[in-house]
Amino acid sequence: MAALFDTHCHLDATEFDADRQAVIQCAQTAGVDGILIPAVQASDFEKVRDLAHSFAQGAYAVGIHPMFVRHAKDEDLEALRSFLQAHRDDPRLVAVGEIGLDFFVPEISQGAQRERQIQFYQAQLDLALAAGLPVIVHVRRSQDELLKWLRRRPLIGGIAHAFNGSFQQAQQFIDQGFALGVGGAFTFTRAKQIRRLVTALPLSNLVLETDAPDMAPAWLENGARNAPHQVAEISLTLSQLRQTSIEHVLRETSLSALRVIPKLGALWAKSATQ
Repeated sequence: MAALFDTHCHLDATEFDADRQAVIQCAQTAGVDGILIPAVQASDFEKVRDLAHSFAQGAYAVGIHPMFVRHAKDEDLEALRSFLQAHRDDPRLVAVGEIGLDFFVPEISQGAQRERQIQFYQAQLDLALAAGLPVIVHVRRSQDELLKWLRRRPLIGGIAHAFNGSFQQAQQFIDQGFALGVGGAFTFTRAKQIRRLVTALPLSNLVLETDAPDMAPAWLENGARNAPHQVAEISLTLSQLRQTSIEHVLRETSLSALRVIPKLGALWAKSATQ
Protein backbone atom coordinates (compact mmCIF):
# COMPACT_ATOMS: atom_id res chain seq x y z
CA MET A 1 0.00 0.00 0.00
CA ALA A 2 1.35 3.41 -0.98
CA ALA A 3 -0.85 6.45 -0.48
CA LEU A 4 -0.49 10.18 0.03
CA PHE A 5 -2.22 11.42 3.18
CA ASP A 6 -2.35 14.90 4.69
CA THR A 7 -2.90 14.03 8.34
CA HIS A 8 -3.29 17.62 9.54
CA CYS A 9 -5.05 20.32 7.52
CA HIS A 10 -7.28 23.11 8.84
CA LEU A 11 -9.55 23.20 5.80
CA ASP A 12 -12.20 24.94 7.87
CA ALA A 13 -10.00 28.02 8.34
CA THR A 14 -11.28 31.35 7.06
CA GLU A 15 -8.31 31.54 4.69
CA PHE A 16 -10.09 28.94 2.56
CA ASP A 17 -13.55 30.53 2.58
CA ALA A 18 -13.21 32.01 -0.90
CA ASP A 19 -12.07 28.86 -2.73
CA ARG A 20 -12.41 25.83 -0.42
CA GLN A 21 -13.84 23.48 -3.04
CA ALA A 22 -11.13 24.47 -5.51
CA VAL A 23 -8.51 23.73 -2.84
CA ILE A 24 -9.99 20.27 -2.29
CA GLN A 25 -10.07 19.63 -6.05
CA CYS A 26 -6.44 20.75 -6.37
CA ALA A 27 -5.43 18.27 -3.65
CA GLN A 28 -7.30 15.47 -5.37
CA THR A 29 -5.62 16.32 -8.68
CA ALA A 30 -2.24 16.25 -6.92
CA GLY A 31 -2.96 12.67 -5.82
CA VAL A 32 -3.86 13.29 -2.18
CA ASP A 33 -5.74 10.19 -0.98
CA GLY A 34 -6.97 11.55 2.34
CA ILE A 35 -7.19 14.75 4.37
CA LEU A 36 -7.68 14.83 8.15
CA ILE A 37 -9.27 18.04 9.46
CA PRO A 38 -8.82 18.79 13.18
CA ALA A 39 -11.02 21.30 15.00
CA VAL A 40 -9.51 23.91 17.33
CA GLN A 41 -12.56 25.08 19.33
CA ALA A 42 -16.02 23.87 20.26
CA SER A 43 -17.78 26.22 17.84
CA ASP A 44 -16.01 24.46 14.95
CA PHE A 45 -17.07 20.89 15.71
CA GLU A 46 -20.07 20.80 13.38
CA LYS A 47 -18.21 22.73 10.69
CA VAL A 48 -15.34 20.26 10.46
CA ARG A 49 -17.80 17.37 10.51
CA ASP A 50 -19.81 18.81 7.62
CA LEU A 51 -16.64 19.59 5.72
CA ALA A 52 -15.21 16.09 6.13
CA HIS A 53 -18.48 14.62 4.87
CA SER A 54 -18.46 16.89 1.81
CA PHE A 55 -15.78 14.97 -0.11
CA ALA A 56 -14.75 11.33 -0.41
CA GLN A 57 -11.32 11.68 1.20
CA GLY A 58 -12.38 13.71 4.26
CA ALA A 59 -11.88 12.72 7.90
CA TYR A 60 -12.04 14.88 11.02
CA ALA A 61 -11.11 15.22 14.67
CA VAL A 62 -12.64 17.39 17.39
CA GLY A 63 -10.87 19.05 20.26
CA ILE A 64 -9.89 22.34 21.87
CA HIS A 65 -6.48 23.65 20.80
CA PRO A 66 -4.21 24.88 23.61
CA MET A 67 -4.05 28.36 22.08
CA PHE A 68 -7.85 28.53 22.22
CA VAL A 69 -8.11 27.34 25.82
CA ARG A 70 -7.83 30.89 27.18
CA HIS A 71 -11.06 31.77 25.34
CA ALA A 72 -12.80 28.47 26.11
CA LYS A 73 -15.43 27.89 28.77
CA ASP A 74 -15.58 24.91 31.08
CA GLU A 75 -18.82 23.97 29.33
CA ASP A 76 -16.83 23.43 26.11
CA LEU A 77 -15.46 20.23 27.61
CA GLU A 78 -19.01 19.02 28.12
CA ALA A 79 -19.76 20.03 24.53
CA LEU A 80 -16.85 17.86 23.43
CA ARG A 81 -18.08 14.95 25.53
CA SER A 82 -21.59 15.28 24.09
CA PHE A 83 -20.32 15.54 20.52
CA LEU A 84 -18.15 12.44 20.86
CA GLN A 85 -21.09 10.52 22.27
CA ALA A 86 -23.54 11.73 19.62
CA HIS A 87 -21.21 10.91 16.73
CA ARG A 88 -19.48 7.82 18.09
CA ASP A 89 -20.67 5.80 15.09
CA ASP A 90 -19.49 8.33 12.49
CA PRO A 91 -16.71 6.59 10.50
CA ARG A 92 -15.18 9.95 9.62
CA LEU A 93 -14.68 11.00 13.25
CA VAL A 94 -11.28 9.41 13.80
CA ALA A 95 -9.53 11.23 16.67
CA VAL A 96 -9.70 13.83 19.42
CA GLY A 97 -7.74 16.88 18.40
CA GLU A 98 -6.17 19.24 18.05
CA ILE A 99 -5.37 19.21 21.74
CA GLY A 100 -2.09 19.55 23.64
CA LEU A 101 0.10 22.20 25.23
CA ASP A 102 1.80 25.33 23.92
CA PHE A 103 4.57 26.75 26.08
CA PHE A 104 5.98 28.98 23.32
CA VAL A 105 3.53 31.88 23.52
CA PRO A 106 4.46 33.81 26.71
CA GLU A 107 0.99 34.98 27.73
CA ILE A 108 -0.40 31.44 27.91
CA SER A 109 2.72 29.67 29.19
CA GLN A 110 2.79 30.89 32.77
CA GLY A 111 0.67 30.94 35.89
CA ALA A 112 -3.08 30.39 35.64
CA GLN A 113 -3.09 30.16 31.84
CA ARG A 114 -0.48 27.41 31.88
CA GLU A 115 -2.46 25.48 34.49
CA ARG A 116 -5.66 25.91 32.48
CA GLN A 117 -3.93 24.46 29.43
CA ILE A 118 -2.88 21.42 31.47
CA GLN A 119 -6.40 21.07 32.91
CA PHE A 120 -7.98 21.06 29.43
CA TYR A 121 -5.32 18.73 28.09
CA GLN A 122 -5.87 16.15 30.83
CA ALA A 123 -9.65 16.37 30.50
CA GLN A 124 -9.47 15.83 26.75
CA LEU A 125 -7.13 12.86 27.14
CA ASP A 126 -9.73 11.31 29.43
CA LEU A 127 -12.51 12.01 26.93
CA ALA A 128 -10.44 10.38 24.18
CA LEU A 129 -9.92 7.32 26.35
CA ALA A 130 -13.63 7.10 27.10
CA ALA A 131 -14.44 7.40 23.38
CA GLY A 132 -11.79 4.87 22.37
CA LEU A 133 -10.11 7.37 20.05
CA PRO A 134 -6.46 8.38 19.55
CA VAL A 135 -5.38 12.00 19.92
CA ILE A 136 -3.71 14.63 17.77
CA VAL A 137 -1.46 16.67 20.03
CA HIS A 138 0.00 20.13 19.54
CA VAL A 139 3.63 20.01 20.69
CA ARG A 140 5.43 23.33 21.06
CA ARG A 141 8.11 23.54 23.76
CA SER A 142 5.94 21.19 25.80
CA GLN A 143 7.18 17.71 24.98
CA ASP A 144 8.06 16.62 28.50
CA GLU A 145 4.84 17.91 30.04
CA LEU A 146 2.76 16.25 27.33
CA LEU A 147 4.53 12.96 27.93
CA LYS A 148 4.12 13.25 31.71
CA TRP A 149 0.32 13.10 31.43
CA LEU A 150 0.33 10.51 28.65
CA ARG A 151 2.30 8.13 30.87
CA ARG A 152 -0.36 8.38 33.58
CA ARG A 153 -2.96 6.84 31.27
CA PRO A 154 -3.18 3.67 29.23
CA LEU A 155 -1.77 3.94 25.77
CA ILE A 156 -3.92 6.31 23.75
CA GLY A 157 -1.71 6.73 20.71
CA GLY A 158 -2.10 9.17 17.86
CA ILE A 159 -0.03 11.86 16.19
CA ALA A 160 2.44 14.31 17.71
CA HIS A 161 1.74 17.16 15.29
CA ALA A 162 4.65 19.25 13.94
CA PHE A 163 7.12 17.47 16.17
CA ASN A 164 10.32 19.38 16.90
CA GLY A 165 11.96 17.83 19.92
CA SER A 166 14.99 15.72 20.68
CA PHE A 167 15.62 12.15 19.53
CA GLN A 168 14.99 10.97 23.10
CA GLN A 169 11.65 12.77 23.24
CA ALA A 170 10.74 11.42 19.81
CA GLN A 171 11.38 7.88 21.00
CA GLN A 172 9.28 8.47 24.10
CA PHE A 173 6.31 9.54 21.98
CA ILE A 174 6.84 6.52 19.74
CA ASP A 175 6.89 4.30 22.84
CA GLN A 176 3.53 5.80 23.80
CA GLY A 177 2.04 4.70 20.47
CA PHE A 178 2.46 7.92 18.52
CA ALA A 179 3.66 8.77 15.06
CA LEU A 180 5.41 12.09 14.51
CA GLY A 181 3.84 14.58 12.10
CA VAL A 182 6.29 16.17 9.66
CA GLY A 183 5.53 18.94 7.18
CA GLY A 184 6.77 22.24 5.86
CA ALA A 185 9.19 22.97 8.71
CA PHE A 186 11.75 20.37 7.62
CA THR A 187 11.87 21.70 4.05
CA PHE A 188 13.98 24.67 5.21
CA THR A 189 17.71 23.95 5.05
CA ARG A 190 18.26 25.97 8.24
CA ALA A 191 15.97 23.60 10.21
CA LYS A 192 18.88 21.31 11.01
CA GLN A 193 17.41 19.55 14.06
CA ILE A 194 14.14 18.66 12.34
CA ARG A 195 16.00 17.53 9.22
CA ARG A 196 18.20 15.26 11.32
CA LEU A 197 15.09 13.80 12.96
CA VAL A 198 13.20 13.10 9.74
CA THR A 199 16.31 11.57 8.21
CA ALA A 200 17.26 9.30 11.11
CA LEU A 201 13.91 8.14 12.49
CA PRO A 202 12.25 5.13 10.85
CA LEU A 203 9.73 6.17 8.22
CA SER A 204 7.29 3.84 9.93
CA ASN A 205 7.15 6.35 12.80
CA LEU A 206 6.40 9.38 10.61
CA VAL A 207 3.25 10.75 9.01
CA LEU A 208 2.96 13.54 6.46
CA GLU A 209 1.04 16.76 7.12
CA THR A 210 0.69 20.33 5.89
CA ASP A 211 -0.97 22.20 8.81
CA ALA A 212 -2.47 24.31 6.02
CA PRO A 213 -3.06 27.21 5.80
CA ASP A 214 -0.07 27.55 8.16
CA MET A 215 3.43 26.02 8.29
CA ALA A 216 4.16 26.86 4.66
CA PRO A 217 7.05 24.92 3.08
CA ALA A 218 10.25 26.63 1.95
CA TRP A 219 9.18 27.07 -1.67
CA LEU A 220 6.17 29.28 -0.84
CA GLU A 221 7.39 32.86 -0.83
CA ASN A 222 6.66 35.44 1.88
CA GLY A 223 4.56 33.12 4.00
CA ALA A 224 1.99 32.47 1.28
CA ARG A 225 -1.03 30.36 2.14
CA ASN A 226 -0.26 26.69 2.52
CA ALA A 227 -2.71 24.16 1.06
CA PRO A 228 -3.19 20.38 1.21
CA HIS A 229 -1.85 19.71 -2.28
CA GLN A 230 1.58 20.78 -0.97
CA VAL A 231 1.86 17.43 0.84
CA ALA A 232 2.85 15.93 -2.51
CA GLU A 233 5.95 18.13 -2.77
CA ILE A 234 6.63 17.64 0.96
CA SER A 235 6.70 13.86 0.45
CA LEU A 236 9.07 14.26 -2.51
CA THR A 237 11.37 16.48 -0.44
CA LEU A 238 11.41 13.85 2.29
CA SER A 239 12.34 11.13 -0.18
CA GLN A 240 15.22 13.25 -1.50
CA LEU A 241 16.45 14.07 1.98
CA ARG A 242 16.44 10.41 2.94
CA GLN A 243 17.78 9.30 -0.45
CA THR A 244 15.02 6.80 -0.95
CA SER A 245 12.16 6.37 -3.42
CA ILE A 246 8.96 8.35 -3.20
CA GLU A 247 7.09 5.04 -3.28
CA HIS A 248 8.90 3.92 -0.13
CA VAL A 249 8.07 7.18 1.66
CA LEU A 250 4.40 6.97 0.72
CA ARG A 251 4.12 3.32 1.63
CA GLU A 252 5.65 3.69 5.08
CA THR A 253 4.02 6.98 6.07
CA SER A 254 0.57 5.87 4.90
CA LEU A 255 0.84 2.62 6.83
CA SER A 256 1.96 4.64 9.84
CA ALA A 257 -1.12 6.88 9.58
CA LEU A 258 -3.46 3.91 9.34
CA ARG A 259 -1.75 2.30 12.34
CA VAL A 260 -1.94 5.22 14.77
CA ILE A 261 -5.42 6.40 13.67
CA PRO A 262 -7.13 3.02 13.26
CA LYS A 263 -10.48 4.30 11.94
CA LEU A 264 -8.65 5.67 8.92
CA GLY A 265 -8.06 2.07 7.86
CA ALA A 266 -11.64 1.59 6.72
CA LEU A 267 -11.97 5.14 5.40
CA TRP A 268 -8.72 5.75 3.55
CA ALA A 269 -7.35 2.33 2.74
CA LYS A 270 -9.77 2.13 -0.18
CA SER A 271 -8.07 5.19 -1.67
CA ALA A 272 -4.59 3.74 -1.36
CA THR A 273 -2.73 2.35 -4.34
CA GLN A 274 -2.25 -1.36 -3.92
